Amino acid sequence: MISTATPPHTDDHRWWRSAVVYQVYVRSFADSDGDGTGDLQGIRQRLPYLRDLGVDALWLTPFYTSPMIDGGYDVADYRDVDPMFGTLTDFDAMITDAHALGLRIIVDLVPNHTSHAHPWFTAALAAGPGSPERARYLFAEGQGTHGELPPNDWESIFGGPAWTRVADGQWYLHLFDPAQPDLNWRHPEVRAEFEDVLRFWLDRGVDGFRVDVAHGMIKAEGLPDVGFSTTTTGQRQVELLGRGRLPYFDQDEVHEIYRAWRPILDSYPGGRMAVAEAWAETPQRLARYIGPDELHQAFSFDFLDATWSADSFRKVIDTALAEASVVGAPTTWVLSNHDKQRHVTRYGDGVEGLRRARAASLLMLALPGCAYLYQGEELGLPEVLDLPDELRQDPAFLRTGESRDGCRVPIPWSGELAPYGFGPAGSELSWLPAPATWRALSVSAQTGVPDSTLELYRTALRIRHQHPALADEADGITWLESEPGVLAFTRIAGDSTLICVVNLSGTPVRIDGYGQPLVASDALTGPDGDHLLPIDAAAWLQRR
Repeated sequence: MISTATPPHTDDHRWWRSAVVYQVYVRSFADSDGDGTGDLQGIRQRLPYLRDLGVDALWLTPFYTSPMIDGGYDVADYRDVDPMFGTLTDFDAMITDAHALGLRIIVDLVPNHTSHAHPWFTAALAAGPGSPERARYLFAEGQGTHGELPPNDWESIFGGPAWTRVADGQWYLHLFDPAQPDLNWRHPEVRAEFEDVLRFWLDRGVDGFRVDVAHGMIKAEGLPDVGFSTTTTGQRQVELLGRGRLPYFDQDEVHEIYRAWRPILDSYPGGRMAVAEAWAETPQRLARYIGPDELHQAFSFDFLDATWSADSFRKVIDTALAEASVVGAPTTWVLSNHDKQRHVTRYGDGVEGLRRARAASLLMLALPGCAYLYQGEELGLPEVLDLPDELRQDPAFLRTGESRDGCRVPIPWSGELAPYGFGPAGSELSWLPAPATWRALSVSAQTGVPDSTLELYRTALRIRHQHPALADEADGITWLESEPGVLAFTRIAGDSTLICVVNLSGTPVRIDGYGQPLVASDALTGPDGDHLLPIDAAAWLQRR
C-alpha cells in the first residue's frame, strides 16, 4: 500500500540536521481504549500536545507483531501492527494526522534479531541442521565430547550465555534474550528482506528509521572467543567496547549494509533518514556510521554518560563535534531513553537531580545538531526505583537483576490519582504503576505554570526554532573564557549571537556581561538588578 501521508515540507530534505525528535515509548505514552497499554490511537489523540511542545518529529518504539518478551524488540512480523497497539489502518491515520500537524514519524527497525516466533525461526527449528532455513540465523555445533558446551564464550547483553541449545543438539546465537535469535547478515535473503521492509514503511510515509543495535549485525568470521567475561558484573555495552572491539560488535562489514540502504532512503522525497543506535570503541569508529553514503545520524551516548562537571561535558562536546565534522554530519545529542535511567535520577534525584536535569537540557538544546528527547523528560520525571519485582517485565531483570522498567512507567497527563489520565476517562488500568508524587508532575499540573519544567521546555524549543543562531546554518560553538566550573559558548549567525552559560562551579556566578537573558533553567537573582546564575543552572542570553 502506498500511503497518502505525504511528509511535511517535502522540499526540506535537510530537516533532520537540526531537528528535535521526541521518543515515544508506545506502550507507555497514551492509552486510547482503557486496557492499560499505550497504543497508536493514543498517540494520534496526543499529537497536538507534541506539536505545541515544539518538537519536529516522533520516534516510535516497536509496535510490530510481537510476543513482547522484550517490549516489542522481539519482532514476529515486521510488516504489521501488534493488536495490542492497533492496526495498520490506525498507523496510517496516525501518520496522516502527524504530517498534517507538521510532525514527522521515525519508526524503530530491529534488524539484528527476530522473535523466536518469527516464521523464519520456527521454520529453522523444524528444518534441522544444515538446512537453508537455518542458514538465515547463526546456528552452530557445540563444543565438548557430545557438543554439550556452547560454541564459544560469548555472553548475552542481558546476562548468561549468548547460546541456547535446541532439541537436535545445535546451538543458536542470541546476543540478547533467548527469545531473540540473531540473524545471519551474511545471508543474501536476510539483506533482501530488510531492504523490502524499509520500502514497506517508506511507502506508508515514514520519514526515517532508528536502527536498533546498528553495530551488531555482523559477527566476526569463525565466531572467535571473546576471552574475558562480559556480563557477569552487569557491564553495559559501552564498557565492554572500552576493553577493545568485540567479535560481535562494530565489525567493518556492517558498513556494507548501510551503503546498500542509503540509496533506498535517498530514492524517496522529503529527506528520509536513519539514525544508528551504535556503540563503538572510539568516537572515530562511531563517526564511520554516518556520512553521505551511509546513515544520517548516530546517537552521541558519550554525552548521556558525561559526569556532572564542566570538564566532562566540554571534552564530550568537543570530541563529538570534531568527529562529526570530519564526515560532514550533525551531532546527535541525547540525555535519556528507554534503556537508560532517567537523567533526573542519574544527576542526583530529588531537587538536585531536577535542577541539574533542567540545566543539562538547555545545554543540549543550545548545541549544534539534532536533539532527541525521551517522553516525560519535559515533565522532569525521575526514575521509578521502587517498582515491585513481580511487576517488572524487562527480560534483563531475571538474568542480571538490572531493570529498565523504571524509565518506562506511563507518563502522567492529568488528575489526582494514578494512572493520571493515561487512559480514557474512568480508566484505572496501567501496565506499570505511577507513584503518587507524579500528580504534581502531570501535563495539566505544569501547563501554564511559568517555572515548571514543561514550560521551560516549551520556551526553549520555541526559541530554538526562532533564533537564527540556533539554526542548522549557524556557526558551531565558540568557547568563551569563564570562571572555573562554568561552561560558556556562543553560536553566531550573521548579526545574531546566542550565548549559553552553564554553572557547574558550586557557587552562583554573575552573567550580566554575556548579554540579555532569554531563558534560564532557574531563577536569576542578584542585587541592584544584576543577574546571578545559581549553581547547577543554565541560561541562554542574547548579546546586546
